[in-house]
Formats: sequence, structure tokens, C-alpha cells
Amino acid sequence: MNKNKYAVIGLGQFGMAIAKKLSNRGAEVIAIDNNEQHIMAVKDHVAYAVTLDSTDKNALETQGLEEMDAAVVAIGEDFEALLLTVVYIKELGVPRVIARAHGPQQRMILEKIGVEEILSPEDEVGTVVAERLINPNILTFMQLPDDYEIVEIKAPKGVWGRNLENIGLRDKYKLTVITIKRAFPEKDKDGEMVMAQHVLGVPSSHTEIEENDTLMVFGRINDIEKFCDIN
Repeated sequence: MNKNKYAVIGLGQFGMAIAKKLSNRGAEVIAIDNNEQHIMAVKDHVAYAVTLDSTDKNALETQGLEEMDAAVVAIGEDFEALLLTVVYIKELGVPRVIARAHGPQQRMILEKIGVEEILSPEDEVGTVVAERLINPNILTFMQLPDDYEIVEIKAPKGVWGRNLENIGLRDKYKLTVITIKRAFPEKDKDGEMVMAQHVLGVPSSHTEIEENDTLMVFGRINDIEKFCDIN
């Protein structure tokens, strides 16, 4: 099976955490930064690390970024450099581009140039971003000792319309569903009908999973990923 390939551009604390976590999870990572000290710190943890100025389009074109599954642009201080880098890697054809914004104005600018996944340093942790890159069904997660995690995931297509007993979460996947979030139609304060998400409480073995459910699952990440792959 081919490894997922990711580029991480900008190796401050945030980008460094993403690069290391992706690599630890078995991905092939190219790490890029214009600071040689950052490259020295990460080079033993990733497949390839290179010192270059990501605003130099010709330099980027030599790195094979068009072969990446996704690129994370985590440049922290220089928004102009981040913006140019995003434009260049989109022109190179990287199918999924994730960029970091500081504040609503930067977010608006990134949205204008077509960046759909925008990270805010206030509400994102590098290791969480890495897990979401590897498996887009994972929304949030909390690491626990002994390789266990509590993860919020989108219900995989293969379990829609099935109850927990039929799915065999415990026997087949060694997982426990802690609770389920589900959207219900209701009126907002202006009297308009909206979809509002509610927690269903502790599910029983007969609880049926619906298409847009969000599941809070406890287990080991490898088992969670197997479950996410049901289609």
C-alpha cells in the first residue's frame, strides 16, 4: 500500500508538531523551512527536509510537491510569505492545501484565494491537525495513556442505517461508542427553521446510526481508522 505523502512548510512549533506526528503515523513527509536550524531539528524525523525560501517558485518546483496528497502551510509570522507559498503550491496542483491564519482578516484573504481548510492557532493543535490530515473523518481527538484515544468522527457510510449491535463495534473493532451527536430541525430565536446538533446520551446496542451522525468513540487509533474505512 502506498504511503500518504504530505508537505509541511514552516517549521515553528506548530508545523514541527504536524510534521513529526504525520511521520510517526507512517506518512511520507517533506519538511520545508528557510531556517536551517529548524531543518536540522526535524531531518531525523521525516523522509526529507530541505532549507529553502518557499516564496521562490522555482525552488518549490524542484521539490516534487505535485506528488503530495496535501500540503500544510504553517508559516507563522510573515503572512505575505504564507500567501505567496499557498498560491504557488496551488498552481503546482497540490490537491489539498491547508493554511494557518492569524485573525479574521487573514482568514478572509485565504478564503478569497480558494483555501478551504484554514487553521487558527488558538483552536488547533499540531497533533490534532496531523490526525485529521491522515483521516478526514476524524474531527477531534484526545490522547490517553497506553495508545488509547477518545475521538470524534463522522459516521462512516458503511454504518448508516445499522445499529451498534449489528455493526459489531466491540467484537469486530474493539471500540466503544460513548455518545452520538445528531442534528434535529428546530426554530431559532428568529423563528427560522435550522438544524441544531444535540447529544443523544449513552447509546444502547439497538441505537441506529444515521447519515450525518457524529460519533464519540473510545479505542486505539488503529482500530478507529479501520472503522472509519467502512464504506
